[in-house]
Amino acid sequence: MNLISILKNWLIIDTSLERLIALAVVIIVLYLIGVFIKKIIKKISRKQIRADNSIYAAFLTAIANSVSVLLVTLGFALGLSIVQFPAAYSEIAATTKEIIMVLGIGFFIYQLAEIPSIWFEKLIEKNEHSVNKMFVPVIKKSIRLAVAILAIIQIIQIISNKPITAIIAGLGIGSLAIALAAQDTLKHFIGSFVIAGDKPFEIGDRVVVDGHDGPVESIGLRSTGIRTLDGHLVTIPNGELANRTIQNIGKRPYIKRLANVTLTYDTSPEKIQEGIDIIKDLLDNHEGMKPDLPPRVYFNNLNSDSLNILVLYWYHPPDFWKYMDFSEKINFEIVKQFNAAGIDFAFPTQTVYVAGDKKRPLDFGLQEHIEKEIKH
Repeated sequence: MNLISILKNWLIIDTSLERLIALAVVIIVLYLIGVFIKKIIKKISRKQIRADNSIYAAFLTAIANSVSVLLVTLGFALGLSIVQFPAAYSEIAATTKEIIMVLGIGFFIYQLAEIPSIWFEKLIEKNEHSVNKMFVPVIKKSIRLAVAILAIIQIIQIISNKPITAIIAGLGIGSLAIALAAQDTLKHFIGSFVIAGDKPFEIGDRVVVDGHDGPVESIGLRSTGIRTLDGHLVTIPNGELANRTIQNIGKRPYIKRLANVTLTYDTSPEKIQEGIDIIKDLLDNHEGMKPDLPPRVYFNNLNSDSLNILVLYWYHPPDFWKYMDFSEKINFEIVKQFNAAGIDFAFPTQTVYVAGDKKRPLDFGLQEHIEKEIKH
């Protein structure tokens, strides 16, 4: 008599409830063994990551995450096979065993979905222009979604005892109603591939979309998450994002600054030229300058209340905080050297002439002076 026969004779449901409890204990023991094995495999996986064997490490991680579930599944399947149930419950037990097996194996395959995405990412690293990195999370989530759908179809087949082709045909009949109900979801799903194909941004790039400014934090099958500079997480559906104007700040090669230095109208031409020369000297071969983008300084406009000097320069590489430090230093030097040279900055003013006395200008805002002139 083999071991299975002995266990079947021992585990008859109507002989002793304690024997079923013993089977539950065995399942718990298998789960604990799985936890122990998981720790060992995780340790090996970390060594493989340090050795830059990311694909093998992902395979070990999938096993580690699934080993407890697989052992428990095996315990349930074995227990439901050897325990003799009354005839009224035997078919339910057999169906339950098959469903548990599908769930256990499906969970393991679900964990393995990490491997194709890692392989794809390594392929991109070797040839970065071939495919956009945004496909990586989309591929992983698509594989996992497919595994979940197939598992559900298999469970339906087990419960209904119908061929898979008949189930798929039945799903096809109801697919029209489902498509109408989920057309927005389908649009966003397709939008994720449109975004990945157009390559407007990658994870980590700082973008501006509809006034939301921040790095791209996640790209899902339905939506994309942007972490704004205020710390808020903004989620934008991919179907809408594919039709929006996206400003990718993370891809800019430099930071451009356009500043206007305004002087008073009583500044002489010589002092205007001196101011231009001061700014040019400050920006000559400046920090972050690209040889093909030298700074530009021009006396470019006669404003209504000032003489305007246009200052234009480009900072490279586009490190925002280094750019801010440099700009602050330039501002301080302009103020310091202009004051030393006796060049006055202009500020918005307005002059009012009272009717009948156009020879005497009055500063707008000096209410008492205006009223006095009006009386005259």
